[in-house]
Amino acid sequence: MVDDVIFEKALTTEKFIKDIESLVTRGNIDYLDAVVHYCETNNVEIEAAAMIIRNNIRIKSKLQSECEDLNFLPKRAHLPI
Repeated sequence: MVDDVIFEKALTTEKFIKDIESLVTRGNIDYLDAVVHYCETNNVEIEAAAMIIRNNIRIKSKLQSECEDLNFLPKRAHLPI
């Protein structure tokens, strides 16, 4: 029973991340707009999406970078790549 709940939660998290990535690549929109659009169309609370994003470093870093560029967050120093 507990394993089923964990599996369903992981599947939902992976589906969310996959859908956001798909919206960004297909829709030519940024991550912030993709998350808001996904939440509105799928009747998902923004707070629930935030919980998933906090645990996914890839989406979190892309959102943070976009928000820094838009001056929603203070800019941090980045190492040159």
